[in-house]
Amino acid sequence: MTLHQAATTLDCTDVAAVAAFWSAALGRPIAPGASQHFAMLAPADSGDPAWLFIAVPEGKTAKNRMHVDFHSDDRGADVERLLALGAHRVGDYDEWGTSWTTLRDVEGNEFCIAQAKG
Repeated sequence: MTLHQAATTLDCTDVAAVAAFWSAALGRPIAPGASQHFAMLAPADSGDPAWLFIAVPEGKTAKNRMHVDFHSDDRGADVERLLALGAHRVGDYDEWGTSWTTLRDVEGNEFCIAQAKG
């Protein structure tokens, strides 16, 4: 049996705000039928998984135990673009032949933007 990722799911208190951030960040539209309880960025043509945003009553209270890493050919420009969309910088790191920036989205979910050295 082989597993294939179907979706990345984020619990949110404000589905519209978090879905709008990730829609702009990933350049993928919010699928029709979004509500205050659920929204989706449909799978991209490239086969990337869907992104789901589900309303929950509680806010984020601790560091994510799992997060998404993105590769960038121009980390600085992508980080600045994401900051302009409402992300917050956690820190910049340089280890294991890779430089990356850890950010938080509009509800505090961590993710990283990495660029290999070379």
